[in-house]
Amino acid sequence: MTRLTRAVTAELIPPLLAGTLLFTAVLSFGYFFISSQWLTGVPVALIGRWIALQMPDTLVKVFPMAVVLMTVVAFGRMSTERELVAVQSGGISLGRVARPAWVVAALVTALAVWLSLWVAPRANVESRGLYWDALTGAGLSQLVGKTVDLGAGLTLAMAGYDAPSRELRGVRVEKWLPDGQRRATLIFADAGTFENNVISLRGYSVYTVDYAAAAQLSAVPENDPLAFRAAVQNVFPSVVIPEKASDTLNVDTGLSRKQTLATYADAIGADAQGWPELITSLTAPGVKPAERQAARLNLNRKLALPFGNLVLALAALPFALRFGRTLGVSLGIALLIAVAYYLLFFVGLTVAAAMPAFPELGAWLANIVFAGAGLWLLRRA
Repeated sequence: MTRLTRAVTAELIPPLLAGTLLFTAVLSFGYFFISSQWLTGVPVALIGRWIALQMPDTLVKVFPMAVVLMTVVAFGRMSTERELVAVQSGGISLGRVARPAWVVAALVTALAVWLSLWVAPRANVESRGLYWDALTGAGLSQLVGKTVDLGAGLTLAMAGYDAPSRELRGVRVEKWLPDGQRRATLIFADAGTFENNVISLRGYSVYTVDYAAAAQLSAVPENDPLAFRAAVQNVFPSVVIPEKASDTLNVDTGLSRKQTLATYADAIGADAQGWPELITSLTAPGVKPAERQAARLNLNRKLALPFGNLVLALAALPFALRFGRTLGVSLGIALLIAVAYYLLFFVGLTVAAAMPAFPELGAWLANIVFAGAGLWLLRRA
């Protein structure tokens, strides 16, 4: 029995590795091709590092396709050459023969979960930071004219950005009190820099504004200057203007520079939430319901796709037994199964977004359907 396990495993590993390399190369080339027009003159080593940082997220996406190819090629060949018939005639069930495939798929699933929840989010942040700061040199210029949430109650807006000096121009930073209080601190600055988790501002002025007190100004008698002055002081309880224009104000942010680029520089933000961030959003007090719901969906999505490796190993087996005649046919069948799975997976995410009360149903829809279909087809096979 040990010899059989080794023999089946030896059939599984080559197509798994080949599929992983093939699909990873295709996706990596796609990343490079889309961005190549902005990478003129960039050192090859830097481009290689940028592509390498995308590997964890890419592997999570390509593993299901590689597992399907592994199952179809390996068991298709054994079925075509009557090896499965010979083994079953000796009293060994198909389930026992396929056990190494479940073990390999389970190991791939564990690796994909680790990459999806711990490695890929951090690599995605590093990748976006490297792309905008080092490869294109655009830096924070994509954020000009936008108001971005930096966490910790801060928002940032700027009128301009000088890429060579990495300097922000015409900066406005706002910090609002929580729980809907109508009170904010506004910081205006001529220039500044944003490095790591600190915004350093020059030529700044700081105003604390109480908008609830501002609403009471109309009730102050016009013929009472002292009362009006006191009311204005209530509206602006604190005003800070430095004596020297060269003085610097440092503001700590909730998001780092790289995280800000990953979230806001692209039209579609990078997937930067890992296990710690998701669990914090799900369990910490004071989190907005919309953010908690988004974290719930994101966590299920990040678990459902890796577990799709196990499901697809099951679903692909009956197709391998029936259609896995040649390598070309096996590759075509594997691609069809993988494409169908991904289409249903994205349909499920759309359903999850439309049914916020049950995001698990949508996120796991593809796994449920393919697991059920695989068991039904396997019984018939």
